[in-house]
Amino acid sequence: MSVADLKERHIAATATVNALRERLKQRRQALLDTDVAGYAKGHGKTAIGFGSTDLVYSLDWTPERNRIVSASQDGRLIVWNALTSQKTHAIKLHCAWVMTCAFAPNGQSVACGGLDSACSIFNLNSQVDRDGNIPISRILTGHKGYVSSCQFVPDQETRLITGSGDQTCVLWDVTTGQRISVFGGEFPSGHTADVLSVSINSSNSNMFVSGSCDATARLWDTRIASRAVRTYHGHEGDVNAVKFFPDGQRFGTGSDDGTCRLFDMRTGHQLQIYSQQHDNNDNDVAIVTSIAFSISGRLLFAGYSNGDCYVWDTLVAEVVLNLGTLQNSHEGRISCLVQRSCSSLWLLFWVFGYLASVATAMVERGKRQGTPLGVGTVPCCDVVDAQKSIIAMQKCFPEGGGS
Repeated sequence: MSVADLKERHIAATATVNALRERLKQRRQALLDTDVAGYAKGHGKTAIGFGSTDLVYSLDWTPERNRIVSASQDGRLIVWNALTSQKTHAIKLHCAWVMTCAFAPNGQSVACGGLDSACSIFNLNSQVDRDGNIPISRILTGHKGYVSSCQFVPDQETRLITGSGDQTCVLWDVTTGQRISVFGGEFPSGHTADVLSVSINSSNSNMFVSGSCDATARLWDTRIASRAVRTYHGHEGDVNAVKFFPDGQRFGTGSDDGTCRLFDMRTGHQLQIYSQQHDNNDNDVAIVTSIAFSISGRLLFAGYSNGDCYVWDTLVAEVVLNLGTLQNSHEGRISCLVQRSCSSLWLLFWVFGYLASVATAMVERGKRQGTPLGVGTVPCCDVVDAQKSIIAMQKCFPEGGGS
């Protein structure tokens, strides 16, 4: 084949790619039946505050959506009544350096882990000891590094997955305290640096994704522990957060490089990148610390190290709102976001500092259910139940439901 033929084929291929890109752009524009940013600007916000005495690192909603568990570096695991903002349990921990916490699917147990390289399980129905503390019901030991992330398998309350600084993820049997499977480690397809985050696919609990300091995300099948199903590249820094898209076919990531990305689980392709424009010589780009999707996936919430919380329109990769710029918003690092589905949208902010702060959010009560969203930082936590919404959720997608 001659050089002229190669050039001709290259020109034809380029034209095909550009045509496909234009079709994709037109398809996205056809779905934009709601001006999300414009709709959000004129609506009021209110807040309900929670308090903690030290740096809060992690939080999680109970599946019933009426309680929250928070892990703070005052050495306590606190369970809150989300409706009254009152504490229901304050569990004293043996190690104050806790990094992650999670509710069990039945809402009766909580787990936490941190620099002690173990994951501790507490049964909230256990009798307290003489000092008023709930005893540990099980300690999961075996990691050789800190436990950075833990999550119960949604449909198996006796199964839990942890991610660790020892470059591995582990599937545990909570009942026996034994490791069922180890993902990574000596296997060549595993992570080559600390695992920072895990997310289990709610549509198929056999699949989970992990993010690592090696700048990759990896997809795992709990039935095949010997190798990663797929490795996803693209980030230029630590992958601090991973979260499955609501349909279970895609997942999002957040990184030290200041970007969020959306990947297709099956093809391995990067579908979208969410990034603010920065000068080439700007060395102070805020890192993404945590992410969460709305119930339909139309919105991506991203928390940053400078206290910003961007609400991205996932279709067009544009910022709908920066909650960090609103009055009385946070002035410190956002450490965690979590979301749950219910009849209204809730936002939960915890600021990484010693200043009480007020969170803001919007609520839409429509045909579809909304999404409570939690944002963790320190030391004050605000749950928001405003009466107006970021978006008319029933208009987000044709026949698709709310945001």
